[in-house]
Amino acid sequence: MVQLLGPDGTRTPHEQLDAVLEEAGLATPERLRGYYRDMVMIRAADLEATSLQRQGQLGLWASALGQEAAQIGAGHASREQDYLVPTYREHGVAWARGIEPWRLLEMFRGVSHGGWDPNALRTHPYMIVLGSQAPHAVGYAMGLQRDGVVGTGDSATDTAVLALFGDGASSEGEVAESLTFAASFQAPVVFYTQNNQWAISVPTSVQTRVPLAQRSRGWGIPSVRVDGNDVLAVLGAVRTALDSARAGEGPVFVEALTYRMAAHTTSDDASRYRPAAEEQEWAERDPILRLRRHLEQLGEIDEAFVARCDEEAHDLAMQLHHHIHGMEDPDPVHMFDHAYAEPHPIVDAEREEYLAYVAQFEDEGEEMNR
Repeated sequence: MVQLLGPDGTRTPHEQLDAVLEEAGLATPERLRGYYRDMVMIRAADLEATSLQRQGQLGLWASALGQEAAQIGAGHASREQDYLVPTYREHGVAWARGIEPWRLLEMFRGVSHGGWDPNALRTHPYMIVLGSQAPHAVGYAMGLQRDGVVGTGDSATDTAVLALFGDGASSEGEVAESLTFAASFQAPVVFYTQNNQWAISVPTSVQTRVPLAQRSRGWGIPSVRVDGNDVLAVLGAVRTALDSARAGEGPVFVEALTYRMAAHTTSDDASRYRPAAEEQEWAERDPILRLRRHLEQLGEIDEAFVARCDEEAHDLAMQLHHHIHGMEDPDPVHMFDHAYAEPHPIVDAEREEYLAYVAQFEDEGEEMNR
């Protein structure tokens, strides 16, 4: 397993990844402080979302608590032109790509179809069905090949796809099929799985007898396993993998070993299947605390900066709180507006059918008033 930052913040040199990070300017003190702030901010948003669900303001919430480094690192490792295809827990990735947290909360409230323009932000809307986004990611990557934006040697043009999913989704048939297509066509896609140790109540040890990173090798797809609580290791590994895919060298599989500190979703009770000792063990590997310790060792962080980050995080949480509490439910007829980019006769007919259905209740109400 590749690790650049130990739990105590100690830095371990790594010739290949250090060269990648240095060339891209991804490990400067300023950047490191930025990653720390990002992780603090997204954790605050995550905790507030859980509170909002408990208050009945969200239908569900899938927490990424403890996976901040795995997500902030992956999000910042991509280039602007890369296309990211997430699952439903990539809140840190969304933050790194410039997607405001309130857009995520609106989706879990059930009042938006994803909440952002995937073309403008180069990030696909969240996918709820496990593994279902993997074929889409490979198909998009194959399209990039046909568009001639892979392997040109121009870093501003060459593009790759980052397909994100969890350890549970890695056992789905869609992922296996995606590995087949990616390997067959040498598609420019990086399969990035966050192994957070639990597929709801099923531990990774039951899902597989070997590290998840070894699965792709049966397809001839190279892989690497990194410490997912180490933001620098994630940055270096994912950046290297994406650079390789962009250059036309085919797909890569990256496994980030991390831990889901919260329950699977707010409808789950992790205490029924997960031992407290395990949770405590992983709490000591907290990704935010790890980076803070490293910055302290470098002399690149002080209490004032930490306090400022905490204040900003608190303000963000309050903004989310007031935004969600102040939201009005949208008119249901808007569900038909964005089914397709252009008008479609079937959707138009369904809209008219819905309006007629609603109108009958309005007519009955008027008769009762008379």
